[in-house]
Amino acid sequence: MMSTPQVPSSRSAAAAATAAAATATAATAGTATVGAASAFLTGAAGALPSRTVAVLEAIKHAILAGELRPGQALVETDLAEVLGVSKTPVREALKTLAGAGLVSMNPYKGAAVRVVDDEQARHVYDARLLIEPEALARAVARGHGWHPAHAALARADHAADQAERSLANRDFHRELYAGCGNPLLIKMLDDLRDQTALVSAAAWRHEPGWPRHGTTPSWEHEAAEHRAVLRAAENGDAERAAGLLRRHITSFVARNFPEPQENQNR
Repeated sequence: MMSTPQVPSSRSAAAAATAAAATATAATAGTATVGAASAFLTGAAGALPSRTVAVLEAIKHAILAGELRPGQALVETDLAEVLGVSKTPVREALKTLAGAGLVSMNPYKGAAVRVVDDEQARHVYDARLLIEPEALARAVARGHGWHPAHAALARADHAADQAERSLANRDFHRELYAGCGNPLLIKMLDDLRDQTALVSAAAWRHEPGWPRHGTTPSWEHEAAEHRAVLRAAENGDAERAAGLLRRHITSFVARNFPEPQENQNR
């Protein structure tokens, strides 16, 4: 089971998002042509005011980077002060993040970073396992283009931190199913993307004993699996690509969120 890190003070954790906020604000200032494609939560964020999107991006980045920890209270006044905005965009950003599964909302305790437990992680990946390989096979059969998937892999390889890597991986997986031709399948998988990013970031943070000399972090193994899936897709082998993706999803769960021993013996 994964242990929950000790939660620092809300103000100190919020301060860690300042750099991300500056980046996000700069990005949203020039996104009139990019629009929802570059925004977090493609559909929802695209309809939000640019200031709210910038705040949302900053908080999201801090969560995925581990600067805002699982269980961390997200106090609107603290976040608003550090990010230099009023409480309104913070409140709207937290609501959107709650809808994505990155933040939990309690009417008595307020907002907090969602705690990822093993059962939740297995549920997220089980849903992906049922849908994503089939969507990829359909995208291959339809002759989908794979240049954006290559770009996402390159971003993951050169990521400055685990938040950037998690988001690049998130984009890579979307490119695998985006060309499946079924908007309902795409929406179902889109709805799982944000929780998948949270689960991945949590798994990398809690990788036992890493970094160790002479060892390879699990995300590098995952990157190699991504490249194998993409090669099969580019070769037009839908069955192999889907099989490799299925194995990739299954092995991630087995490594990081194994079933309790008593369940395996049933």
